[in-house]
Amino acid sequence: MSTRDEDNPHRIERPDIEIGASVRAKRLRFSKKPETDVRVETRPDGEGGSSSERENLPETVEPGVTYRDVQVRWLAAGRLADVDAQDERGDDDGQE
Repeated sequence: MSTRDEDNPHRIERPDIEIGASVRAKRLRFSKKPETDVRVETRPDGEGGSSSERENLPETVEPGVTYRDVQVRWLAAGRLADVDAQDERGDDDGQE
């Protein structure tokens, strides 16, 4: 059974942990193209992901362009593997 939200494939249903942020700006300008990287790891067999929602801000921003009335919402979530089921299968790697 998938733990992904059908409306948003990057969103985890019933996560064990969620971290989110929201930002608003009247005006936003980038002097250079930003480099971003987000990784959500759940070891050994968990599931993780992140997503963002943007208003008045394209996925790829252009340096020197002023964006107005911007809002960005970001969420990272993870669902841990079923530890009891792993122990029964003998999948425990001995790490805590």
